[in-house]
Amino acid sequence: MVSVAGALLSCVVVSGCFGASKGGSDHASVAREPKQRPKATIPYWVNPDGSAARQVAAYRKKGEDGEARLMEKIAEQPVAEWLGVDDPERQARGFTAAADQVNRDALLVFYDIPHRDCGQYSKGGAADGDAYRTWLDKTVRGIGDRRATVILEPDALPHVVDGCTPKRYLEERYDLLTGAVDKLKGLPRTKVYLDAGNPHWIKDPRRLVEPLKRAGIRKADGFALNTSNYQTTRENRAYGKRLSALLGGKPFVIDTSRNGNGPAPGKNDPQAWCNPKGRALGERPTVDTGDKRIDAYLWIKRPGESDGTCKGGPTAGRWWPRYALDLARNADRKDS
Repeated sequence: MVSVAGALLSCVVVSGCFGASKGGSDHASVAREPKQRPKATIPYWVNPDGSAARQVAAYRKKGEDGEARLMEKIAEQPVAEWLGVDDPERQARGFTAAADQVNRDALLVFYDIPHRDCGQYSKGGAADGDAYRTWLDKTVRGIGDRRATVILEPDALPHVVDGCTPKRYLEERYDLLTGAVDKLKGLPRTKVYLDAGNPHWIKDPRRLVEPLKRAGIRKADGFALNTSNYQTTRENRAYGKRLSALLGGKPFVIDTSRNGNGPAPGKNDPQAWCNPKGRALGERPTVDTGDKRIDAYLWIKRPGESDGTCKGGPTAGRWWPRYALDLARNADRKDS
């Protein structure tokens, strides 16, 4: 007989119970449960049924132990859960309850803003402002009083600054973001970081100051850099500290999931950010960053999930084992 908490955890680890990140998962092998990382190093939950964990099980079943060992480099780390459109309350409740069961925090990404991604590979999001508010209310109920950290709406503010989001949508976008910050910070144990792009997108951090203020950075715990990108930790640290100084010392987090080799070389590819070859896993998730302004290095983008249908990749958010292996293999070579 399964306890209530155990049932919640079982629901999380069954493929399709809550869905994966943007695109879901394509395999259903049962994986052994990975160990949780030491809480003092990184407090976030390692999902025992993440795509990488199930891929490890699939490789071992076929006797491909070398591939399994490489894939464990991803499976053993806490990665963010990107909440989907369908039943977000149940998703949020399931992930936070499963994390709470093993005394860890949930790391979540909210990615449902209307007019998302300017019609590119990850286009979509809520149909309109009211639909987003309804979606938000459901996720907030799902989190409740459990510990969670939310990365709020990747790309939403950088796309305002770079002009990609039409001006007629800007007031609504700010209203939705400030509303999200207010509601999430109304929860007793939830942290919120507003996404602020990366150093090679909005190159002058001064351009982000007013948008971040209008989006609620004062109430938020800080901002997030490099989400789903490949810029080096060193560049993100320097950029983040400049932006932090302009915001009264606000702390920040950096996505290090795939930046071990930095961005793709050369400037001739307009989609250098999309499934570039030769990239590697970056620093493992940790809150021990050695800098009081940097709250954590996190794996916000889930390593091995596609950026979109470019360079042979599947649709955005879909699990792509070959790319995951390349990231792990290249990191292995870098460390050797």
